[in-house]
This record gives sequence, structure tokens and C-alpha cells, in this order.
Amino acid sequence: MFDDLFTGPDTGCPAPVWDPTQAAARARLAAFASRAGKAYAGTRNYDYGQEHRGNTSILSPWIRHRLLLEQEVLEAVLTRHTFAASEKFVQEVFWRGYFKGWLEHRPRVWRDYVDAVEAQVDRLSRDAAFESRYTEAVSGRTGIACFDAWAAELVETGYLHNHTRMWFASIWIFTLRLPWQLGADFFLRHLLDGDPASNTLSWRWVGGLHTKGKTYLARPANIARYTEGRFNPEGELAQTAPPLEEAASYPLGPLPTGMTEGGGGRYGLLLTEEDCHPASLPLREAPSSLAGLSPLGRGSPLEVGAPAAVFSGLALRNALADASTHWSLPENDIDPDRFVEGLVSWAERDGISTIVTAYAPVGPVADLLNVSEPALARHGLSLQRVQRRYDALVWPHATKGFFGLKAKLPHVLAGLGF
Repeated sequence: MFDDLFTGPDTGCPAPVWDPTQAAARARLAAFASRAGKAYAGTRNYDYGQEHRGNTSILSPWIRHRLLLEQEVLEAVLTRHTFAASEKFVQEVFWRGYFKGWLEHRPRVWRDYVDAVEAQVDRLSRDAAFESRYTEAVSGRTGIACFDAWAAELVETGYLHNHTRMWFASIWIFTLRLPWQLGADFFLRHLLDGDPASNTLSWRWVGGLHTKGKTYLARPANIARYTEGRFNPEGELAQTAPPLEEAASYPLGPLPTGMTEGGGGRYGLLLTEEDCHPASLPLREAPSSLAGLSPLGRGSPLEVGAPAAVFSGLALRNALADASTHWSLPENDIDPDRFVEGLVSWAERDGISTIVTAYAPVGPVADLLNVSEPALARHGLSLQRVQRRYDALVWPHATKGFFGLKAKLPHVLAGLGF
């Protein structure tokens, strides 16, 4: 649920190397697609260790930044397998879209999470005992061998197996008794595929906030089974997982509308880390100018991990270079710390009054765009967001639990041409 990702030990697959390019993403997809059926469904829950990741797709870092589109993944899988045979993997592709759509309906969940992280980080500076417990957790010094190994793996590689993410979050919340928001922040800052929606809502799910009252308890026997005995924290973990509580309620709100196509006349195309596949955007005409917004801090006052920062930075840089070649346009860089000033200078220099960008789902990029839009308007610049068909088809069904979307998957797939 946190991510889903397919090699068991029998494949001899080495530790994954995530090259942030479309070519590398498609090569990995081609290598995996034939195993997305029963082989995947039967072994996907096993964490064989970071040297053996072939039982999962490990596509999520590329999908996260849309170096690889969900529709490309679905096409590669459904041309090789029936829907029935690959349904488990297909569902995992849609989990991210579900989480994004759910958060689009309730953006205040993200804002409250960001506020809570800031408050908890401030507490770290004032409460020595609390800071010590937190530091032990994120530096892998709790004394719980599996948890400590996973903390180190996350910081070193920027990746954890999906099942392991659930165990880690459960131990963080129910055994270590640390605030879920700081755990979600730790993941979001370090994961190559760190996504504001799926990460935030998955941590809420483990804690019993997303599906009210339903929690996830990490059990030693389950960890021992699915790590094939590499870890067995018998007697070290909480035996109960009482649901977390919150005073806030988050009623269903409307989705944004009118963003399915854009880019008429003379305009500038702004690329962000949210969508690094510009040539496939629904644009009426080619852009007149091109710029890229440097990756942001993932909504945290704390530092982004090096693997995640490098991956997102190079993903955007490669996408900008590809777009420059595709449209024969020079590259421009926009500093997020001088965002409005940078966009105004770019627009004046290249003679544009409209800036088009791929719709950024709820998260840091959307926050920056939303807060800057009035200032841009005062400079005579309009900001136009374009939405991909995949999101337009998925998000309306992400109003409650995932099973509401699951029931509509045949309809959504038909809408995508499958």
C-alpha cells in the first residue's frame, strides 16, 4: 500500500540502481512485465533483502515523478496478462492514484500534517528526552534489530520494501510511541518515491486514522515469515495497536475542474518534479519557452535525504533536457526561493503572459503554485494547470475507501483504452 513495487532470491537480481531517466524506467518495466501475474501475486509480500528485489516491480521511484506513466505500466502488463491474472499488481498501480484523489478531496489533511510536523520538530528542540528517542529511531539505535536495519537501509538507499514500510510504521507508532507525523516525515524526506498523498495517508492508515479504528499491528511471526527468518523480533514489539485519535474531521470536498487541456497561443511550459514526462502532456500547441522548477523540500523543515534529493533533482534535469530537445527550446531554471521573481523575469525575457504546468497534486509544489498565483496575476501572468486523463478518470472514485475505486477499475481501464 505504501508503494508497491517485483525478484526473489531465485532470480539472482542485484540491488536495484535507480537511474532517473525515462529509458531506465522503460527498461525496468520491460524486464518486469512478464512476471506481473501469478509470480508477482505469490511473492510480493516477501522482503528478501535489498540485494534481491526482483519479486517486486521497483518501478515506484520513476512512477512517483512520472518519468514512467501509470498508463505505460498498465499497457505493458495487460498486453502480457489477463486482468484476472494481473489484478493484484494492477490494483497496486491504482493505489497511488487512489491516495492522490482522496487527498484532492480533502487537502486540509495535508495542511494539518505539515503544521503538525513543524510543531513536532519545534518540540525536538525543546524536549531533550523526546529528541533522544526520536534520534535513536531515525539513526537505527533502538535495539530492535529489524527496525534499526530498516532505518539504516532507508537512509542509505532511499528505499524500503512495501511490506517493510508497514512494519516500520507500526513499530514507530505502537512500540516506540513516537508521533506518526515525524515518522511520515522521515519517510517522505528519504524515500526516492516519497509522495505526499500515499505516504501521509498510508501512515494514517497504519495508525487507524484513514480507515477509522482500523490499525496495522506488526507481528513478530509475520516479520519472520516474510523476511524468511532474517528477522524475528519476538518479545520486542507492542502486542496491541489501539487506534490513534484526532479532533479534526475532514469532509469530502469537490475536485478541481477545467484542467484537461492547455497551452494555446504563445506560452511557457513550467516543469516540476511532480511530472517529468512533458512530451505526453495534453497541450494544444507546442510551448514557446521552457523552464524547470528546482525540487522542493518535501514540506518539511528538516533536510531531504541525499538519495531522494539526487533522484528528484536529476529526474527534473533529465526531463528538462528531453523537453528542450523535443521542442528545440533552451532550458531555463527557476529557483523556488525566488519563485515569483524568477517566473516574472523568465516571462518578460521570453515575451509570454501564460505559464502552463502539469497539475500538481496536493503537496509542496501545489502549495507553492497556489500561494504564488495572486502575485503572478499582479504581474499580468496567468497560471494554467493541465490534468492527465488518468487522474481525471481515477480521482472521482477516490472518495472513501480503496474498494470504491476497485469496483470501478473495469470502467477506468476502459476509459484508458484497455
